[in-house]
Amino acid sequence: MSEKGTATVKDEIVMDVLMKYAKRSELGQSKYGTTLETNNKDNFLQHLQEELMDATLYLEKLMQQNKELTNLVRNHPNDAELGMKIRNLVK
Repeated sequence: MSEKGTATVKDEIVMDVLMKYAKRSELGQSKYGTTLETNNKDNFLQHLQEELMDATLYLEKLMQQNKELTNLVRNHPNDAELGMKIRNLVK
């Protein structure tokens, strides 16, 4: 095990992400009974490829939603009508 340094984090966004990493690590250790540091069994290149493939699908979905929301805003200048359309979109 290597010696770890300490850092002061002043950015709340960075702190939020660090906390998510910590929670994810705890979940993984609980689920798989090992840490990433000690796990030498998995094919990490394959895992990375699969995660990146998933990421491109999520990106495509978000891009489609963004396009749809942009079109709704352009086509429905009435705030009440726009709100209704957006609420229907996220149901």
